[in-house]
Amino acid sequence: MSKQPIGVQAQHRPVLAIEGLTVSFDGFKAVDDLNLYVDRNEVRVVIGPNGAGKTTVLDLICGKTASTAGSIQFNNLELTKMREHDIVRAGVGRKFQTPSIYENLTVFENLEVSFPRGRKVFGALVFKRAPDVVERIERIAEEIFLTEQLHQQADLLSHGQKQWLEIGMLLMQEPELLMLDEPVAGMSVSEREKTAELLGRISKGRSVLVIEHDMEFVKSIAHKVTVLHQGKILAEGSMDAVQSNPKVIEVYLGH
Repeated sequence: MSKQPIGVQAQHRPVLAIEGLTVSFDGFKAVDDLNLYVDRNEVRVVIGPNGAGKTTVLDLICGKTASTAGSIQFNNLELTKMREHDIVRAGVGRKFQTPSIYENLTVFENLEVSFPRGRKVFGALVFKRAPDVVERIERIAEEIFLTEQLHQQADLLSHGQKQWLEIGMLLMQEPELLMLDEPVAGMSVSEREKTAELLGRISKGRSVLVIEHDMEFVKSIAHKVTVLHQGKILAEGSMDAVQSNPKVIEVYLGH
C-alpha cells in the first residue's frame, strides 16, 4: 500500500501554524481570532496600518506577550505554553525595530557572544574560540556583507550595517523561524537592495516573517503578503493581488 499521502502531508505541514489567536488588553482585542500559516523557505511579509496588531503578533510568537486564546504551533511545539528563552532555544529568532547590538564590541565579538554555546554564564566562562565557531562567524560575516568590518568596533558601523549585524547575531543561533520588525527602516537605497538579497538567501531552509511599511521593499522580497487590520486578516496573497484588493485600498487610503 502506498504511504505517499503521509509524506505529502508532512511536506506541506507549515513550520508556523497560528490558529484562533486572540489577545485582549482591557477589553480591546489587539489580535482577534487570527489564523496564519507560514511554510519553510517562505518569506512572509505582514503589512497593515499602524495599530493593526502587527508587532503584537510577533510579541505573541516569541512569548513576550501572553495570548488570551488560541494556539501557536512551531514545528509542532505549542509556543503559548513556553517561556521566552525556551522559544529561542526551539529555533525562533526575533529582531526588533531598534538594533540591539553591543556597540563597544567588535563585529566578530558580537557574533561570537551570539553563538549558542556562549549564551549561559557557565557557557561563557568555559567558552573556547573553537575553529567551528570562528568558521561560522566568518561565514555569517560574509553573508551579512561585513567581512571587511569584522574587527571593527560595532559603534563605527552605519545604521544599515548595524541592522545586518543584528540579523547575523540571530543567524549564529541557526533559527528555523526568523522574525524581523521593519528591517530596512532608515536604510539607504543600496542597503535596502542588499537586505532584499540577504533575506532571499537566508530564507532557504528556514521561514522568515517580516513586518514592513516600505512597499517597494515588500514587493522585492515577499513570497506572500498578509494584510492585518484591527487584529484580523483583511487580505492575503501575492503583492499584486493584495495591492489591487478594494478592501486593502480602502483601509490604506482611509489612513
